[in-house]
Amino acid sequence: MWTRCGVSLLALTENRFRAILSIVCMQNFRKLWLCAALAAPVALCAQQVATAPVEISVSDPSGAGVAHARVRIVPSPDDAGKKLETDEKGRLGLKLKAGSYALFVSEPGFREASQLFEVSAPGSNTAAQTVRVILQVGPTGSPQAIYAADALVLTAERYHLPVAVTPEEFRALPHVTVKVHNGHSDADENYSGVLLVALLAKVNAPMGHELRGESMTCYVVATGSDGYSAVLSLAEIDAEFRAGQVIVADSRHGKPLGKSGPYELIVPDDKRPARWVHNLNFIAVQQAR
Repeated sequence: MWTRCGVSLLALTENRFRAILSIVCMQNFRKLWLCAALAAPVALCAQQVATAPVEISVSDPSGAGVAHARVRIVPSPDDAGKKLETDEKGRLGLKLKAGSYALFVSEPGFREASQLFEVSAPGSNTAAQTVRVILQVGPTGSPQAIYAADALVLTAERYHLPVAVTPEEFRALPHVTVKVHNGHSDADENYSGVLLVALLAKVNAPMGHELRGESMTCYVVATGSDGYSAVLSLAEIDAEFRAGQVIVADSRHGKPLGKSGPYELIVPDDKRPARWVHNLNFIAVQQAR
């Protein structure tokens, strides 16, 4: 009887030991699973491209910092949605991936400055790389530029000096043909001309991948020789945003535009041709403040 009781007691003790061991193993498994789950985001972050701290320092010729100077970087930083300008001490801190960048800095009263700089791969040194820019005082009382009467003038103050396209240069550019309905004459018309986006490329207007963040506040003012003007946002003419082809036409039905020329802005997708600018002679890229 004691033997039977001893065997029963031993079996009972062994069963309880196995149950306890099972509980301990399950708890250890849960701990390991939790550690793995917590470590996963860390491993994911480690796979992301690292960035290095960069400080843009803008000053005038005397060495004083230039506050609120507007900064543009190409290619654009990942956080380009924020407004890029210097603080009260003329500094701007950024996080940039390793690589080559073009820097453009502008401020009223100064000449626009541009330069190239390299960002090294981030290492153990956490100190910010400093890129120094000295803005030169702009000219005062300088004469206004005078362009030929038949020139098409393109300006983008923040990105490039003005460009005057002569009729010969315009005819040499790649042309496209669009068919539109003219609401004023209630007739279908064929216009041939140059894509507006191709003309704006001559003054480095931000398009494609660069058209994001702060540059989304840029717009185009098209003006005719009679003073009539129309406005389009850059997104309205970028192929990555919409399919319509805004063109600057120089012929209609294969013939010169006559009294509407030598150039005319054509916005095919507009139901009313109110933004078709006759006698177009000036196109300016500006930015909302």
